[in-house]
Amino acid sequence: MSTAVDSPRAGDRAYAALLEEIQSGALPAGAVLAEAEQAERFGVSRTPLREALRRLVADGLAVQQSPRVTVVAALDADDIRSLFEIRRALEETAARLAAQRGDRDAFAALAAEFSHVDLAGDAGRDAYYALIARLDAEIDASHGNDYLTSALRPVRTHLVRVRRMARDKPARLAASASEHLLIARALAAGDAELAAHATHVHLHNALTGILESLQNEGTP
Repeated sequence: MSTAVDSPRAGDRAYAALLEEIQSGALPAGAVLAEAEQAERFGVSRTPLREALRRLVADGLAVQQSPRVTVVAALDADDIRSLFEIRRALEETAARLAAQRGDRDAFAALAAEFSHVDLAGDAGRDAYYALIARLDAEIDASHGNDYLTSALRPVRTHLVRVRRMARDKPARLAASASEHLLIARALAAGDAELAAHATHVHLHNALTGILESLQNEGTP
């Protein structure tokens, strides 16, 4: 039996590990996050483990079903539609402001990378999602609105779970890469309206593809 040795950041470690497992699907919707089991698994005491679970509940990634039972939150079609409603409002605004205020050379460099993405295999897809994260970070740095960045952070946390539904669909991934290329080029050109419109089209297509995937999964 292992002995828990807590550090000041034990709760952060447990939270990060559970977050990654929820986002990756290793802990699916409905999975019970038992305090004793998870504390033993991560080598921490129950106090930092409870802290991690409270953070997951606050993020909407877990649900407290009773004082002693916490489970991974479900993510159904209605949840995804709601997520995309707020995502569309925030990301279109962020793109518009970034086009007006950002470093065009930085966006041009990102556009060049999007024009050469290789989506073959897990490594290629991982690199593609990392490139999207870099584009998001450059947009955040460019628009300069801390409130907007803070509002987008939890949306993107949930989005990682949603993206798994498109990961194994080559046609959708290829279309998504083209859409991101257009967004990056609009930002590089400083075209605020095109950047916002390209973001709108990308989000519309992404939502449509994800809802189709859910519908197909439910088809006998």
